[in-house]
Amino acid sequence: MNTPFPLKGIAAKIGIFLLIALLSSCNTLKRVGEDELLLTKNTILVDGEKVLDEDIKSLIVQKPNTRVLGYPLRLNLYNLAKKDPDSTFQAWLHKKPGREERLANLLSQKQVDALGESFFVKGYSEWLKKIGEAPVVIDTSRARKTLQRLNSYYGSKGYFNNSTTFKIREEKREQRAAIDYNVTLGKPFYIDSLSRNIASPAIDSLYQRTRENSFIKEKKQFDLTDFNNERQRLTELFRNSGVYNFQESSITYDILRDTTEIRDDQQMNVELNIDNLRKRSDTAITTSEYKVFSFEKINIYADYEFGDETETLQSTEFENYTIYFKEKLRYKPKALTDAIFFEKDSLYRDLDRLRTYRQITNLNTFKYPNIQILEDSTQTKLISNIFLTARPKYSLGLNLDITHSNIQRLGIGFSSSLITRNVFGGAETLSLSARGTFGLLSDTSLPEDFFSEVGADINLTFPRIWFPLLNTKRIIPNFMLPKTSISAGTSFQKNIGLDKQTLNSILRYGWVPNTYKRNSLELLNILYVRNVNPDRFFNVYTSTYESLDDIADNYEDDPVLADFFDSTDDPDDPNLIIPEGTTGFTQAVLDGTITTDTDDFIDVSRIEERRDRLTENNLIFSSNYTFTKNNKGGINDNSFYQFRLNLESAGNLLSGLSYVIPFNQNDNDNLLVFGVPYSQYVKTEFDFIKHWDLSRSNVLAFRSFLGVAIPYGNSESVPFVRSYFAGGSNDNRAWFPYSLGPGSSSDINDFNEANLKLAFNLEYRFPIVGNIKGALFADAGNIWNVWDNVDDPAKTFSGFESLADIALGTGFGLRYDFTYFVFRVDTGFKTYNPAEVQSKRWFRDYNFSNAVIQIGINYPF
Repeated sequence: MNTPFPLKGIAAKIGIFLLIALLSSCNTLKRVGEDELLLTKNTILVDGEKVLDEDIKSLIVQKPNTRVLGYPLRLNLYNLAKKDPDSTFQAWLHKKPGREERLANLLSQKQVDALGESFFVKGYSEWLKKIGEAPVVIDTSRARKTLQRLNSYYGSKGYFNNSTTFKIREEKREQRAAIDYNVTLGKPFYIDSLSRNIASPAIDSLYQRTRENSFIKEKKQFDLTDFNNERQRLTELFRNSGVYNFQESSITYDILRDTTEIRDDQQMNVELNIDNLRKRSDTAITTSEYKVFSFEKINIYADYEFGDETETLQSTEFENYTIYFKEKLRYKPKALTDAIFFEKDSLYRDLDRLRTYRQITNLNTFKYPNIQILEDSTQTKLISNIFLTARPKYSLGLNLDITHSNIQRLGIGFSSSLITRNVFGGAETLSLSARGTFGLLSDTSLPEDFFSEVGADINLTFPRIWFPLLNTKRIIPNFMLPKTSISAGTSFQKNIGLDKQTLNSILRYGWVPNTYKRNSLELLNILYVRNVNPDRFFNVYTSTYESLDDIADNYEDDPVLADFFDSTDDPDDPNLIIPEGTTGFTQAVLDGTITTDTDDFIDVSRIEERRDRLTENNLIFSSNYTFTKNNKGGINDNSFYQFRLNLESAGNLLSGLSYVIPFNQNDNDNLLVFGVPYSQYVKTEFDFIKHWDLSRSNVLAFRSFLGVAIPYGNSESVPFVRSYFAGGSNDNRAWFPYSLGPGSSSDINDFNEANLKLAFNLEYRFPIVGNIKGALFADAGNIWNVWDNVDDPAKTFSGFESLADIALGTGFGLRYDFTYFVFRVDTGFKTYNPAEVQSKRWFRDYNFSNAVIQIGINYPF
């Protein structure tokens, strides 16, 4: 959603001046006592070298007040609050004799008392204190606590004899000081020998098999992290090797030093202890040896409800699984057993338990399952009870959206979806959805200012790879959460662009090897796009119309063109009539009816070529594969990367069939299917995102994108729906969507598109107050035409010299974090505009009157 920036230059300067005056008037030391020092900086020095590691710096207990771009905003907001608003109000109330009585007579005593508690008297001060931040005054007790943390940290790294001190360093500015924390490490301790004391023979045998993978090794410097990692490794090893009840607390280490020999006192011996299983009863604690367990029986309780009596259920056996149900089994047995990774006579593995949870959830048919593990009567085998509670057979969803953009003055959207689960008994999901958007357009030059778009979709999902005559389990096993989706949809537009009608059908496969990798394969994606009103081309692409009209003005006196112009608005400057005049003029130029100069002929032919391409109907038979990888550890992980690769090919299937089926051809020798030339192209995209967690919720985010679509065979250009555009809230934010490029062209307000795109985004994100965040950003990139039928030098990519057309937008943004989503407002400035002449490209429109406001939901990357 985009909105033009209304603030003019003078008003902006006045606002900035007032803001600077307000901020400069704040006294940073207002709440700092005479004998106190405001903390401004912390520095950690280890053996004289400054520490930059944020993990180590986080050990400091007392940190300076937060700053927004170097300014202590929250501290000064706190200082703006009145220290004691109650007493201030009472002093004002009794400053003049009789003031309280006069107010009480005018309002009432109750209202006078309420005035003292109101927001304007007391509430705003409390609010300022809440969003602000009290001054951080140096506290030596907290500094000593920091020393203890540093001592413990470096002790955990093997520097047991380290020493720590701190020094308060007063600054030249009044009542301000920094603290230097000095750490002297001393000699580190090393592991001299390893030994073990393992009580259970089964555990000892498992340990022996993998001891070479231990994190703890001889001659390695002591590091407590290695011991924690080894404890975690052993726990995972045992619990994935049949020891279902292994307790991590059974693992301990003894650090021993041999004082009987004369040796380097920095050496130590490590003994690994793994005790037996400890069981606590009401009366005592008992121990027993750990054992390796395998499964004797696996029970699946379908349609289980809490409190059901399992003894009354019916049962059936299927491939060594026992399935319990009530009156009738509503699921195909294989659909249930394929989601269970426990097998009869197989060893227990925690990994299989986790995979079972994930796959059952992936079915979208059951709620989160309850998996129970029990020992049998001999206490040598396991029994697994898996309780499955069904989701509702049907569910209905309703949504309402209100939108606004530079194209839509107001839009109201409705959507509804009906989901049916377990359609064929194999946990399949059928989804039917309908949607509609209605509203008013911003551009009232169109025939009507009312627009609408309606559509419907049907989607059938299988929780497996459905591919006839081919067993895909060996390639994509069930633990990869395989899915097959078959969908079809249609949509109809009125008064939007050229009023497209679309039909779409997709056969898609998806699988997730692990938490960090995702694959999607669209084996067949069929898209038919029909432009209902191609005669409205010049109404929609106004910049193209203006270019054509300017050329036509040079020949308006030619009698051949007399009927092509409308002089109603301005007799001295008549305009081409749409569509009769525009079509007649281009035909007259191209067929030589009127004589034009070479440049005008080339420009008209390019305009007509663009019109043909954007008004033609499209038939796309494509296949594409998308691979996504990231290493994000969780929602709070701010240091991660994400990579996405997409490969797409279109038209090859129909091209192959053309050797068997005699397709018709049009005048340009393009093969036709159902009367429409099918598209043929290859497309690839690389998208890389990297985030760095700087400190204290400050994040640096970077994104790079490269995409190219190359037409060939039956196509000379890429369909509009598969081409690229630049600008918008998630792209270059100094330009509106579709308004940037291609190249150095200046087709402003058109839907500009091309088949090559480069984009680079850099954003610095920082907290301001509470849930309000800020950002500074720089967006660079552009689109070009390459290897297609566009020959305009300003729009085509001709090599490295075309990189000079990369546009640069910079700006700032505000975000409000609602926890579940982020509301975002960005203000972008055209810093380098390749559409301008060379001497005016830098900072030509770098002002608030030409700024662009972009509104979005969540972060752009």
